[in-house]
Amino acid sequence: MPRTAPSSAKPAATLNGATPSTFAPFRHSAFRVLWSATIVSNFGGLVQAVAAAWLMTQLTTNATLIALVQASNTLPIMLFALVSGALADIFDRRQIMMAAILFMAAMSAVLAGMAYFGAITPWSLLAMTFLIGMGQALYNPPWQASMGDLVPRDDLPQAVTLNSVGFNLMRSVGPAAGGLIVAAAGAAVGFLVNAVSYIPLVFAMARWRPDYPRRTAAREPFVSAVGAGLRYVALSPHLVRVLVRAGAFGVSGTAVMALLPLVAKSHPEGGSLLFGLLLGFFGLGAILGALTNARIRARLSNEAILRLGMIQFAVATAVLGYSDTVWIQALALFPAGMSWVIVLSLFNVAVQLSTPRWVVARALALYQTVAFGGMAAGAWLWGALAQAYGFEDALVMAAVGLLAAAALGIPLRMPEFSQSDLSPANRFREPVLGLDLRGRSGPIMVMVDYHIAPEDTEEFLSLMVQRRDIRRRDGARAWVLLRDLEMPDHWSESYHIATWDDYIRHNTRRTVVDTDVTQALHALHKGPGEPTVHRMIERHNASAHADVPLRGKLDV
Repeated sequence: MPRTAPSSAKPAATLNGATPSTFAPFRHSAFRVLWSATIVSNFGGLVQAVAAAWLMTQLTTNATLIALVQASNTLPIMLFALVSGALADIFDRRQIMMAAILFMAAMSAVLAGMAYFGAITPWSLLAMTFLIGMGQALYNPPWQASMGDLVPRDDLPQAVTLNSVGFNLMRSVGPAAGGLIVAAAGAAVGFLVNAVSYIPLVFAMARWRPDYPRRTAAREPFVSAVGAGLRYVALSPHLVRVLVRAGAFGVSGTAVMALLPLVAKSHPEGGSLLFGLLLGFFGLGAILGALTNARIRARLSNEAILRLGMIQFAVATAVLGYSDTVWIQALALFPAGMSWVIVLSLFNVAVQLSTPRWVVARALALYQTVAFGGMAAGAWLWGALAQAYGFEDALVMAAVGLLAAAALGIPLRMPEFSQSDLSPANRFREPVLGLDLRGRSGPIMVMVDYHIAPEDTEEFLSLMVQRRDIRRRDGARAWVLLRDLEMPDHWSESYHIATWDDYIRHNTRRTVVDTDVTQALHALHKGPGEPTVHRMIERHNASAHADVPLRGKLDV
């Protein structure tokens, strides 16, 4: 495939051949400011997570409901991430993120008020955390896609890693602080801390002025944009592999976060503070994983990193289930946190570097839909198993599931990072038309004529396989290749586009790496000049009133 590098055992160190500094993205002021504000917001979110999880243990002893606190945070991402991704690719990402932040702040304030006045039940707590999760689902895809707006491509893996560093830096102190806050002042104050923590992010987002590329085509309709994202990912085998592996990891990996409140509560000294401290060990491991991520990627292939990370997480999960000693469980959470951030950041970077900018938010949204959908399903599954057999056996079963997820690498090897140039080619020039078309006019049929020497036929057909995949992923339908029966050296590529606006979008989606296929096809063409392109609008009846008027003429 032209858009992604082939899978190999060679380590995917960097994009330019050198091992970069993890902190390289801090050279860019917009990234520094937003990253710092996000740190504060992450702290508030983790305090709220501890407050919600611990409050549920006070409201009920049902293990399924306790585990569903984790699911109520991740399920909205599965349900609404694709919607957010489509919106982020067709509207202003900054405005979408601002709306999401304000919504989450408002819901957190409402939750704090409900807890303060004692109006919380297990189901209302799940409902409110679900609403906050909806805000997170709206925020995540545009924020992840904005990494490419904040830093250049060479710094993108480090920017994704620093996002993990920021979150897990707070995870190392936020849960412990959350446990102290909940123990000293109650869950309502923990929820209020989260509501206030959004304020720096609101100001940082308001000051950011991203330099988005000028739109050259009409804005894509929402339903069409969702379909385009689904089509692009479905027709990208490497992305499909990433999604399958991410879903498998999410289902089993979430058992630790879902059942950790029960682990803490099982100890005589168990309380919100112990729960926060256990989460802190997980966060410390995640920080170490994030800081060593670049060096690990420089030495190992993506598949090796993924398998080792999943196996290490499986061992830690089994230890957490088998042991009833607090300090052993805390130490087991350290490598679990390390593996968690390495594996998830690897998935994220693989999606970002394998996807052009016009569809990156939708691809990331689909990745998050699969990964967090797996986590939501896993949280329910492990909660139900913990209710039936105990959390210890549930954690051991989850460890077996993680080993199975690692074994998926045998048939579905993780691809290496793409080093192809996926920036827009910007070579398309809208043709001067003789008919008075509107943007919604269509359907449009396109035919491209080639003259190919017999000795070049095999190479031509090989290139056409790549051309077909590019056309279909960028929106073409009913693609076919035709050969003239009387003049076998004459070939025609034919495809359909729904409207003229869709045709313009189809061509502006072309990336620099796509042009390599175009140039190779033109080099094989033996006719005069470049291959002839016919752009035709279809007519399904012969009546005069169904025709399109000439340019500059009134249709009377």
